[in-house]
Amino acid sequence: MIIATFNVNSVRAHLENILNWIDKEQPDVILMQEIKCQNEQFPYEYFEDKGYNIKIYGQKSYNGVAILSRYSIEDVITGLPTYKEDTSARYIEALIDGRIRIASVYAPNGNPVPSMKFDYKLLWMQKFEEYVKTLLLNKEPLIIGGDFNVALTDMDIYNPKAFVDDAIAQPESRNAMNSLFATGLHNTYRLLYPNKEKSYTYYGYRGGCYQKGYGILLDYFLINDEAKNLLKDIGITTFPRGEDKPSDHTPLWIEIK
Repeated sequence: MIIATFNVNSVRAHLENILNWIDKEQPDVILMQEIKCQNEQFPYEYFEDKGYNIKIYGQKSYNGVAILSRYSIEDVITGLPTYKEDTSARYIEALIDGRIRIASVYAPNGNPVPSMKFDYKLLWMQKFEEYVKTLLLNKEPLIIGGDFNVALTDMDIYNPKAFVDDAIAQPESRNAMNSLFATGLHNTYRLLYPNKEKSYTYYGYRGGCYQKGYGILLDYFLINDEAKNLLKDIGITTFPRGEDKPSDHTPLWIEIK
């Protein structure tokens, strides 16, 4: 089974690019972030024609997450149960094929630093960790994919000096991610490729970042021990970023048995 996570940065604006990627890669499950539309505005028919069941947690103009699956989707949860006051559409979870729990996550950006936005980022990550601890009690395969808006180490940024004041590289942001791993989750990409450099999932639109290789690793798959036992491979698919009307992110995928 191939599961991909993709911050599409508006599913309607980049629809042709996304569909082209699907035709070439044929992922079984897709976790989307930043769909930037309400549920009723999502272009369901284009993805249903390709065999996907679809569950959406949308929001007007901002945020929005989705799960698309060629397997059954059940037991859907939208929004963090530990952060019910949050009205942003940043989390959706479901049971796929009756056997694997999968979640799509879009963590807050947090800029500028310091600000209320940065405080919100850290609070959201704290609430997310609290909920993760309850999920880990279930002892079922758990796969969480998405855009966490954190560059975990300087190796994950093309030019660390350019981001010393950015929320993605702050010690508090990195500590929040490392705290997640301390719960029992694994950073899947670094689990298999601990020292691989220039592994990026985000390339800004300005200044030809993609063409110059100026990227950042912001997207992750986090898995528990039960999912780790199913793990075969993980990789980054970069070609959508170089085609017409791309998202500024590119897909990250995981293969499980």
